[in-house]
Amino acid sequence: MEIAVRVEPDGVPAPPEVEYRWDADTDILCASVRAAVGRSHAPQTVREATSVEVEGRDGSWLVLDLAAGGIESVEVAVWPDVRKRGGLRPPAVVEDARVIIPPRGGGSGAGAPLQAYEVTTRLAAESDDAERTIHFILGPPRSTRAVRIARDILLDVDARDRLAGLWLLNVPPCPDPAT
Repeated sequence: MEIAVRVEPDGVPAPPEVEYRWDADTDILCASVRAAVGRSHAPQTVREATSVEVEGRDGSWLVLDLAAGGIESVEVAVWPDVRKRGGLRPPAVVEDARVIIPPRGGGSGAGAPLQAYEVTTRLAAESDDAERTIHFILGPPRSTRAVRIARDILLDVDARDRLAGLWLLNVPPCPDPAT
């Protein structure tokens, strides 16, 4: 499993905000990145994927929806087992940047249609006790750096510029279906 990324300077003074939505009937969580003033989603010279579906070997699913190759939203469609870790904290050192996910295989030329693609990998999830900080780990554990793409979304990027994880911060509680 490899999801290649390209980390670019963002140039936006403040990272965009995140809007969380829970579907109480299905426990689907969606984190949408609000458009930031000054952030360009102008077409890139390389064709970009429209979404990346990450399927865990246990049947769990994360969907990364993209705009001009940048992550526009994250949807947790089927949750992996979530391990609670009382001391879970996001990385202290974080780089603010725009992360582009190019199409698999480097693109097919200017006239080619944009494609979604799917990867299957080990997908693990951990949270703090309050389930307000959730960390998804993709593939085997490895050394990473943290990149902030939005106020409450961090990506773990490994030394080979591959996506290794995803942090959702300040997640609101899942609504109780009984209320």
